[in-house]
Amino acid sequence: MSETESTHANWGVIVLAGDRGPDDPVAQAGGARCKAMADVAGQPLLARVLDALSRSEAIADCCVVGPSADIVADNPELAALLEQRGVRWIAPEPSPVASALAGLSALGADRPALITTADHALLDTEMIAAMCRARPGVDLSVGLVDYALVRDAFPDSRRTAIRFGGEGYCGCNLFALHTPRGRRLVERWRRVETQRKHPARVVAGMLGWAALARYALRRLSLDGAFDRLSRRHDLNAVPVLLDDPRAAVDVDSIADLRQVEAILRAAR
Repeated sequence: MSETESTHANWGVIVLAGDRGPDDPVAQAGGARCKAMADVAGQPLLARVLDALSRSEAIADCCVVGPSADIVADNPELAALLEQRGVRWIAPEPSPVASALAGLSALGADRPALITTADHALLDTEMIAAMCRARPGVDLSVGLVDYALVRDAFPDSRRTAIRFGGEGYCGCNLFALHTPRGRRLVERWRRVETQRKHPARVVAGMLGWAALARYALRRLSLDGAFDRLSRRHDLNAVPVLLDDPRAAVDVDSIADLRQVEAILRAAR
């Protein structure tokens, strides 16, 4: 086994499963009280994510952050799912980043951690392995997919793309914290998390105004952006380019829900 492969199951994983309330359109369309339990092709969203994680050789244990305690108490299917999978549940915080930090605290500080979301319905073991692969000297890695791959595979899908140089990239809701040092970037992300749908504001907040100017002129490359991010926050952060466009598909809307169902039907 090479040094770039995971050698044993030592990763903890945090699944962000906070809820937007009973009026969430995905929950309503999926016939559930909370989005995480919305039915997708016969299985709840959260169950699909937990199944993929349980099949991964890299993952040792899992912490699900959310939904709220009252939803868990009133949802026997959800409570049973958490118990059957042997995962730890903790209450969500007011924001995704705060919830991620709560999950990291629950996992403990001296181990690598993967962060993903309960609506990552197409998550699979290959994506997980790519994120959890050992990367000596790296503190944090961020999963991305070339926007062209996503556009070609799913031309009708609406995905936010952040552009570096002449290339666009889609986020994957996959973040690997290889060292305790990598956690500082999660803490600092709080300053820009409300702007995540506005790439230019994220660039300015995390990389500075000089980087924003280069970004606006399409002169900031992906490698250049991560180099600036690393130097600005005193750590080593790298992108992980995944070659499966499904990694960029989450379920934020009813259209996403229908798209995922179509993808799953086609794969049968």
